[in-house]
Amino acid sequence: MNTTLAIVSIIAALAMGAVSPGPSFVLVARTAAAAGRREALFTALGLGCGALTFAVLALLGLHAVFAAVPWAYTALKLCGGAYLIYLAYRIWRGAKQPLPPLARAGSQRRAHLWRAWFRGLATQLSNPKTAVVFAGVFAALMPEHPTPGFYLTVPAGAFMVDAGWYTIVACALSSAALRAAYLRYKALIDRLAGSVMGLLGLKLMSMAGA
Repeated sequence: MNTTLAIVSIIAALAMGAVSPGPSFVLVARTAAAAGRREALFTALGLGCGALTFAVLALLGLHAVFAAVPWAYTALKLCGGAYLIYLAYRIWRGAKQPLPPLARAGSQRRAHLWRAWFRGLATQLSNPKTAVVFAGVFAALMPEHPTPGFYLTVPAGAFMVDAGWYTIVACALSSAALRAAYLRYKALIDRLAGSVMGLLGLKLMSMAGA
């Protein structure tokens, strides 16, 4: 497989994985409705940075690490599941709390934006499914003799796929009409989102022994 075809194939495979529903979608959707477009966009950037990190790790041999050290994958599932359960608890606990106003002071707004970025990054890195997808895709589709351009293009493409997709989600779900609907049913939506996140976390932890 030549380098150009390999790059296109890898990016296409990663794009199909990005658009499949999961904890990242739940996080961006809730952030967009609850905190507004700007924080949701920073969450999308965090998810993109997580994808870039996995791409670099996959290029360095993530698949080989999981094969040689099986407990590393088990630990990733346990830690990832625990983090999702923690997020679920935070969402559920705040279900009945009123939202803060979207307009904040400058330093407070920056702190919230960086927290949103970190939540996106942590959610992406805590997802062992993403790690396996990247490791498997790279192992299957890497050219026999990668060029320096390949090593630069693929991580950048992974970042743009995830950040781009979740930017679309953030913009689509942060409209005034959807925010008003969210405010009307906030407790119910938060508990549903928390339940989904918690179930995903429990599923990951239950798979640790598989």
